[in-house]
Amino acid sequence: MLSRVKLSKNVPKVTVRGVSTSHFKPAPPVQPGKPSRKTSPLVRIDGQFKTFKPITPSIRHVRFPLTEGISNNGPFKPLTLTKRKKGGRNSTGRVVSRHIGGGHKRRIRTLDFMRDQGGLYKVVRLEYDPNRSAHIALLRSVQESNQSWSYIVAPKGLKEGDTVQSFRNLSDKGISQLTAAASLGDFSGDALTHSEGQENDSNVQKPRQVSSLDLGLLRMITVRPGNVLPLRLIPVGTLIHAISLKPRGRGLLCRSAGSYGQVIALNSGPGERYAQIRLQSGEVRLILLDCCATIGVVSNESHHLRMLGKAGRSRWLGRRPSVRGVAMNTVDHPMGGGRGKSKGDKDPRSPWGLLSKGKRTRRPKDKHGNKFVIRQRVRVRGRK
Repeated sequence: MLSRVKLSKNVPKVTVRGVSTSHFKPAPPVQPGKPSRKTSPLVRIDGQFKTFKPITPSIRHVRFPLTEGISNNGPFKPLTLTKRKKGGRNSTGRVVSRHIGGGHKRRIRTLDFMRDQGGLYKVVRLEYDPNRSAHIALLRSVQESNQSWSYIVAPKGLKEGDTVQSFRNLSDKGISQLTAAASLGDFSGDALTHSEGQENDSNVQKPRQVSSLDLGLLRMITVRPGNVLPLRLIPVGTLIHAISLKPRGRGLLCRSAGSYGQVIALNSGPGERYAQIRLQSGEVRLILLDCCATIGVVSNESHHLRMLGKAGRSRWLGRRPSVRGVAMNTVDHPMGGGRGKSKGDKDPRSPWGLLSKGKRTRRPKDKHGNKFVIRQRVRVRGRK
């Protein structure tokens, strides 16, 4: 029963399902400058995470990063494919990858890692992708003659309504057009879109040698989150992702949530044809200047700090339980057997007898290792 309280004159009396709610206090007014946020009574906003009131053991330790601006309308069906699960089995039915099976049904989102189509693209919405840790962005071309759709990995800070552009096939003539537009105050990058189909026009400005001032104006237009550029046009110190390893290849490096690389030098290596890229592992490697990369850091950088809270949520993701090797029998694992909990003075190994901790996993291509790696990553306990 509701306890009796003294009614205020300013609070109207409302009856809901026969119960008087006149003693409930009205919601506080929204302060100007602070956006209002509607949440469930069981949801708690703790900094950059979303937690829940622990009314059950299964949600006591649940913690998810806040995903504001993510659409809940489902994927764009024309850009998806059905995904058939195999449970870690090969064509003969044998388990070749352990701890895989079950999980919720998924559809594969076909992402564009080439980004070879120029022109302005508008971000329609940001979406959750169950097949990757990062968020994805649905793009639509703003040109009336080319109403194409595509998915890309969403960089940090990208939101609905923004525009992105690919300068992968940017020529010297295009650089001249962009710098000429920037000198007149147009930094939108739309000069290339309006100049299409005017190659035969005599009024089009001819290509000229790019100066340092032109390069500065060009970077003001092109170096924005979500844009694709060749490494030769990206300034030193810029954070990039989706880095290609071949001039006509798709983006391969730095595609998971929160990952990025950094350009630390240009015109390096044999013939000054390479750029030095530092990865998050500390490795510095050479990549051709004609290779492309996307500006910015991959979104959902707090993905690794989430907590599932219960074993069932891990099963929803398609992960089966993992059993420790020391808990098995001798015939099942090299670290199994013995009375009680015993390591047996053995190095950690896989079920097939291979060293599992501290063993080098990269095979050197020649006597001095990978020739494109300038500085190797720091391994366990500082060993290289």
